Amino acid sequence: LRQRAADKALLNMGITFNVYGHEAGTEKIWPFDIIPRIIEAREWRGIEAGLKQRITALNLFIDDLYHDQKIVRDGVFPEYMVQSSKCFLKRCVGLNPPRGIWCHITGTDLVRDRDGTVYVLEDNLRCPSGVSYVLENREVMKRTFPQVFDGLSVLPVEDYPEHLRKMLEYIAPPTSREPTVVVLTPGSYNSAYFEHCFLAQQMGVEVVQGSDLVVSDGFVHARTTRGLKRVDVIYRRIDDDFLDPLTFRPDSMLGVPGLMDVYRAGRVALANAPGTGVADDKAVYAYVPQIIKYYLGEDIKLPNVPTFICADDKQRQHVLANLDKLVIKPANESGGYGILLG
Repeated sequence: LRQRAADKALLNMGITFNVYGHEAGTEKIWPFDIIPRIIEAREWRGIEAGLKQRITALNLFIDDLYHDQKIVRDGVFPEYMVQSSKCFLKRCVGLNPPRGIWCHITGTDLVRDRDGTVYVLEDNLRCPSGVSYVLENREVMKRTFPQVFDGLSVLPVEDYPEHLRKMLEYIAPPTSREPTVVVLTPGSYNSAYFEHCFLAQQMGVEVVQGSDLVVSDGFVHARTTRGLKRVDVIYRRIDDDFLDPLTFRPDSMLGVPGLMDVYRAGRVALANAPGTGVADDKAVYAYVPQIIKYYLGEDIKLPNVPTFICADDKQRQHVLANLDKLVIKPANESGGYGILLG
């Protein structure tokens, strides 16, 4: 009964996601499990510390790859992985994003083993999505089981949009006293379009498409009914290749011509920064413990799932001998594309 009530609430709230190529149509109601996963405060503090450690090191790693590549020269990270990565953008070499931050928003996938150990399953640093469903899940849970929250110190999640907007304003060009922030979406057929609109609405900012923006006089402007309005920060939910047809894919109709020139000049901020996906590589994931040790001098706090790199002959032989027990992931693909379950 409560499950049906929760499903009906999600339907009435219009909480959907798109499934590309699904026979039943493009939009589906978000699946909701009414049984919550409880994480005690002490355990959460350890997870939080591990996540902060991880993203701090990955930001340093990305900045190093686009500048001196010290980690490569010191033999900690293999050069061939940089050269073969589809997400290493040569056009981003030498870039210095505002305040030195490359990855502003991260979606880290966690999994709990049967012995209770929490592992990091995947780092999502390109255009991570899903936080809107976290916020809406909590709202539905409060409606379905209000007594669960009575008298219990459950940490809130509803202040996420406020923190997100403060972070976006923090990276605005220094000349912007009251920064204008927008959410850049590829459009209604994107799988996370609900989230783009939801976060924009919650932050009190506009959601725009590439055709709504134009570069003029060295700045990015939004087209409005009152004329052009300068844009200072773009929370982009478009992949790197489609951001600017003059810099990346010339056939892109989703981006803004000339955007990267404005970005290089420090007159607009982008979150996440272009090129961040180089640390989103499945093969890079296997090196995160070494990356943390190299840049922070610390042991990893949240362990990786045991991972084997098939480019290594010995590890490849182990993988081939145990295909029925392993999950095979293509190194340069994001999300679940191309995965083989053993």
